[in-house]
Amino acid sequence: MVELRKDPITGRWVIIATDRAKRPMGVALPPDSPSPEIDPFLPGNEYLTPPEILRYADESGKAPWALRVVPNKFPALKVEGEIEREGIGLYDKMSGIGAHEVVIETPDPDKRLVDYNEHELELVFSAFRDRSRDLQRDARLKYVLAFKNEGRLAGATQLHGHSQLIALPMVPSVVTEELEGAADYYSFKERNVYLDIVNQELRYGERLVTDNPDFVTIAPFASRFPFELWILPRRYAPCFHEIRDDQITFLAKIVSHTMKLLDRALGVFAFNFIIHTSPLQDCHPAYYHWHIEITPRLTQLGGFEIGTGYHINPTPPEKVAEYLRKTKL
Repeated sequence: MVELRKDPITGRWVIIATDRAKRPMGVALPPDSPSPEIDPFLPGNEYLTPPEILRYADESGKAPWALRVVPNKFPALKVEGEIEREGIGLYDKMSGIGAHEVVIETPDPDKRLVDYNEHELELVFSAFRDRSRDLQRDARLKYVLAFKNEGRLAGATQLHGHSQLIALPMVPSVVTEELEGAADYYSFKERNVYLDIVNQELRYGERLVTDNPDFVTIAPFASRFPFELWILPRRYAPCFHEIRDDQITFLAKIVSHTMKLLDRALGVFAFNFIIHTSPLQDCHPAYYHWHIEITPRLTQLGGFEIGTGYHINPTPPEKVAEYLRKTKL
């Protein structure tokens, strides 16, 4: 069963997906010795995944492919069918229509994101872009979230390097809050809040970690988690799927540098890597800006955080940025 249910008080949607309980807990495997018999992402085990949607060739010829995208075998949402809405008394639900895809980022089962070279990162971001462009053609879909969970504490259930795309028939509430807040700021000041953040951090440098001609990495002013970082384009860019190849090159460079700084500072750590972008069918608001959020999982959520939605962060972002700027690679 896959369906979407709406909380009648908050308006939040919840996905009920019973097949997700059948996922293999790949995290039980030791990270240095994945088994080819049970790793569905290894070259030669392609028959263990659904038929691929996208494949990038390995130009070196050392592997049968460099990257593959396949439908998730245990999807949170399913692309087949039509959106059907139903009221059950005061409750609302609709069919679980969407798309759930897995980006198998590398043939090498031992690589972490920090180990990827810049070309490998370019392929990952190209796959996010190319698949988002294709999913945009489906009028049922309103939003695509690209994300990566690395490490058990971040929710990864397979050790082999991969990320995911989930296309939704609605805009997530977290993104809606960003859109509404950015729109209010724009209405009051007639400026894009994300560009104001970029320009202020570049000017004063207090929370700036690193930058290049197209992107900046900052520790956000109201960081929710220790060592939380954002990567933002330096110029107006509301839609990730419109990123150009030359911009992907600089994105790969700053992601590589940022992850190496975090790795040197924290050692092996679990994290979530999330791209927030504009809705698929309304992609050019003057007030929004796509961005990447990297959230190391160094602390656990407690009752206060769950009960209030507020976060207690013991590490000031200014100290994080200063520490990472001083970190030697």
